[in-house]
Amino acid sequence: MERNSSETHDDSLTGKNFRKIMLVIFSAMIILAAISIVPMMTSGAEREAIIRIPAKATEKNLNDTLSKYFGDSYAEKVVKLMKLRHIDLSSRHGAYLIPEGTSPFRAMRKLGRGAQSPIKLTINGFRGLPLMADRMSRKIDSSSETLLRQFTDPTALSSYNLTPEQALALFLDDTYEVYWTTTPQELMKKIGDHYDSVWNTERRKKAEALGLTPEEVITIASIVDEETNKKDEKGRVGRLYINRLHKGMRLQADPTVRFALQDFTIKRVKGEHLNVDSPYNTYRVTGLPPGPIRTTSVETIDLILNSTPSEDLYMCAREDFSGYHNFATNYGDHVQNALRYQHALDMKGIN
Repeated sequence: MERNSSETHDDSLTGKNFRKIMLVIFSAMIILAAISIVPMMTSGAEREAIIRIPAKATEKNLNDTLSKYFGDSYAEKVVKLMKLRHIDLSSRHGAYLIPEGTSPFRAMRKLGRGAQSPIKLTINGFRGLPLMADRMSRKIDSSSETLLRQFTDPTALSSYNLTPEQALALFLDDTYEVYWTTTPQELMKKIGDHYDSVWNTERRKKAEALGLTPEEVITIASIVDEETNKKDEKGRVGRLYINRLHKGMRLQADPTVRFALQDFTIKRVKGEHLNVDSPYNTYRVTGLPPGPIRTTSVETIDLILNSTPSEDLYMCAREDFSGYHNFATNYGDHVQNALRYQHALDMKGIN
């Protein structure tokens, strides 16, 4: 049976209307999607921050951290994108640098890939392992107690020929690049590898020529660093202590007394300070203290290893307070140097 022309025409109009309606709906959906997606692609973080995701993190953990640095709106966008991508937060343990201007989409991609940002950890003149462990624990995801246990572990130290008393010798002043998730064992190995590279065959031979082991050189270097910050004097100060050591004389180094007392505010070491009963008090104990009194640098080590031989046995700070020392080969000259310095202290009222 044939359909009349009017029915055909109506069907054609109905089909055209349907296509128009669907086109309008589809366009609306695209516009709505664009309205939703564009801010996630273009809105940027208002500041730079490092986002730390703890082990077995939850969506709330991430949202709270992002909100803290970038606000609730930014955090909501990143979390929503991560949910859409089905990213497992519990496996994204790490620290991630989000630069200023980073869009939520780019932040999601960085967090989703697990692309951690390295952290620079600097060792510089720490006067003890507890303080160093505490400062490091603020940089990586380990407690100071856990780090301290690792750093003083006899088995771990034995591979570097060090005892727990000498442990500070392992940690040479430098900047080390690590991740927030670096374990105490991994951190110690990284620092230990640097120690081994420093103490190569050439430096070990130089230490042996001075009658010293690497750890003894470091202990002397740690005292030298406390005695003077004058680079052009460190080698001479180190050689003086080596001379006294070889002659069986007590080092009588003021920095070791401050370390024994754990009072680094003392400017003028007096007789009352010298009585402290400690293996680190080199006025009472012959030889080197049990270990370094601070971390030291490769630069100071080399200045001592390459120092010029001398007959120096005594030194005293110069009376001009320049930071340099007067050196002497005999006690009589040393007494005269000391009297001038003590007079200068008295004149300035330094107790």
